[in-house]
Amino acid sequence: MNLDAYAARIEYGGAFTPTLETLRALHFAHATHIPFENLDILLGKPILLDQESLAAKLIEGQRGGYCFEQNGLFAAVLEAAGFHVTRLAARVRMGVTELRPTSHMLLLVEAGGEPWIADVGFGGEGLLYPLPLHSSEVTRHFNWQYRILAEDGIHVLQSQGREGWADLYAFTLQRQELVDYEVYNHFTSTYPRSPFLNRLVVQMPGPEVRWKLVNRLLSKQTPEGTVDTVLPDDDAILATLAERFRLRFPAGTRFAYRELAGIS
Repeated sequence: MNLDAYAARIEYGGAFTPTLETLRALHFAHATHIPFENLDILLGKPILLDQESLAAKLIEGQRGGYCFEQNGLFAAVLEAAGFHVTRLAARVRMGVTELRPTSHMLLLVEAGGEPWIADVGFGGEGLLYPLPLHSSEVTRHFNWQYRILAEDGIHVLQSQGREGWADLYAFTLQRQELVDYEVYNHFTSTYPRSPFLNRLVVQMPGPEVRWKLVNRLLSKQTPEGTVDTVLPDDDAILATLAERFRLRFPAGTRFAYRELAGIS
């Protein structure tokens, strides 16, 4: 892992030492510089999870990715810096009521003598800083609030919105291996009913504003509410990707998303 190249990618100027201060600084810089996105799936390209491929895409290629890519890269960086990292998996609960399959990657990191949940790959609703695992107290990340609750032997990450607390995902502390993520990744990137297979999704969290692009619907979320803008065409998508998310594609690039009810 080329830590200098990674530092340049996320505009990080601090040290790579296994301390809580470093973990927090790296987490924030990564989360606010590398967008969550599924664009390669819509371009017919495979999602590769080996370290060389992740570095080539997210660092050298100046691209983003979804959870397996983001947290896979972040785990490799943390280990190179001397942190002890355990890779975990979660069931997403945000926006659904039915039981979902295990399909999200997150990290357990030891820092300052305590275990912390680190997750730079959950998109717009995701964490800006790591959260302490063994505390149900509310943690504020600028405009956003989070907590981790215990529920029948599992842990549940929640965020607070205008309508109260809502589950983001549920997870256990069972260690996952790369082969496990290969299975999850194959399902997420190829299953016909996967939410990432037919719609364009790009998201970026921030201290004051969260940005989300779903197909041609651009959303700006603040604690006061959400403002939506419908982009006129695919050329406007390319312009927005470059201007808002720093993702640049050749003119004329087209993504194979499917227009859905309520999502242009």
